[in-house]
Amino acid sequence: MSIRNGVQLITYADRLGDGNIDSLTSILEGPLNGLFTGVHILPFYYPYDGEDAGFDPIDHTSVDERLGDWNSIKKLGESVDIMADLIVNHMSGQSEAFKDVLKNGRESTYWPLFLTKEDIFKGNDPAQIDEQIAQVFRPRPTPFFSDYEVGTETGSPETVPFWTTFTSNQIDIDVESKLGKDYLSSILQSFTESNVDLIRLDAAGYAIKRAGSNCFMLEETFEFIEALSHRARNMGMQCLVEIHSHYQTQIDIAARCDSVYDFALPPLVLHTLFTKNADALAYWLSISPRNCFTVLDTHDGIGIVDVGASGDKPGLLSAESINALVDQIHENSNGESKKATGAAANNVDLYQVNCTYYDALGKDDFAYLVARAIQFFSPGIPQVYYGGLLAAHNDMELLANTNVGRDINRPYLSSAMVEEAVKKPVVKGLMQLITLRNESNAFNGAFDVNYSDNVLTLSWVNGNNAASLRVDFNVMDATIKTVADGEESVLSIGSLIA
Repeated sequence: MSIRNGVQLITYADRLGDGNIDSLTSILEGPLNGLFTGVHILPFYYPYDGEDAGFDPIDHTSVDERLGDWNSIKKLGESVDIMADLIVNHMSGQSEAFKDVLKNGRESTYWPLFLTKEDIFKGNDPAQIDEQIAQVFRPRPTPFFSDYEVGTETGSPETVPFWTTFTSNQIDIDVESKLGKDYLSSILQSFTESNVDLIRLDAAGYAIKRAGSNCFMLEETFEFIEALSHRARNMGMQCLVEIHSHYQTQIDIAARCDSVYDFALPPLVLHTLFTKNADALAYWLSISPRNCFTVLDTHDGIGIVDVGASGDKPGLLSAESINALVDQIHENSNGESKKATGAAANNVDLYQVNCTYYDALGKDDFAYLVARAIQFFSPGIPQVYYGGLLAAHNDMELLANTNVGRDINRPYLSSAMVEEAVKKPVVKGLMQLITLRNESNAFNGAFDVNYSDNVLTLSWVNGNNAASLRVDFNVMDATIKTVADGEESVLSIGSLIA
């Protein structure tokens, strides 16, 4: 199917509006009417409020009844493209399948569904196994494996280390087993029956494990993603691969799948605005995948690994530039991001800074709108996170209550709060930029990037339609020029907040 080339919203079903999908639909039909062509609803499965904010589903085929049901999703999908998460790597330790494993151990029907340490690392040489484990790429500081006592009702219980790539409650599944394939197929079936158009493959890069490798984005992983994407396409859906990695890996993945995220863009835009130098950004936009989705902010932190080096492969930014970038975010947020990042909070990521994008730019309305304009003029389908849409500040109260670093950028915004937020000049300006991006046919044409004399120009041409963004970093001025069937219009970014 064809996904509309317009701006999409990223949101939780319970954190934008009054706590459910119907309320979210009302907001999209009310104060945000006509603003978005698609919506990525973050995990709405049971339970949506688990240990990892819905990314540890007990039942991936069931909508949490506190949010609604599949009919609620289907209704919303009548007016916008719907993106849903397919969590391919793991399921909750509280799932009925894993509970059965705990009771019946190796005799459980579901035993082949879950990955154990011994499934991958075989043999009796502990030193060799330790050496192989040391090669595995680690996304979080928590252990690779979690010990569980299984067979508790068999009379011969044993302790078994299971793969837990993310948290001890997220048990990795064997996606290559028949049970694993059947499990993923059951989710795809639920999606296709409920107007889901796009599938975000969450944590897909970790799905295939092989001893002697780093167990991340192996050739077998590419093949798995290709096969899963093919199955989804045959059911009328497209797949978006979610991978944080070296930029060349993103380019390689993009060549073999429907679409990828441009996760290099958020830190590069910050670096550009902080330093008034667009060299790195211009270079990236000259080679970046065209079949991508762009973001500046998401439910996670601001990624750093995507612009950094990997082994002997240089990054888009030097280590010194990345350190300066992170320090500037901490300074601009008055140290709030520092309280939510690393050891300061229960932070689960090794490569992200937790902060709203608006606060990362020091609450500078002009800089924020320039950042969004750059995003909208970059190749790909733009997505705007609900907090970023409303220029939300760091939620220090929520962070204090939960001590979960990423909650600093996961506010609860009621319908009444949305009604007030859309009155802010910066939000009005952003909504105008979104409308421009949605309505110009130029963005269905050819893209060009030019950077000279410290002036960045991003241009699109499609027949008689054209659109260009010119950012002059010498004087920090930004202008958009559009041409539609011979009619020319000029918009100054500064005028949006004047």
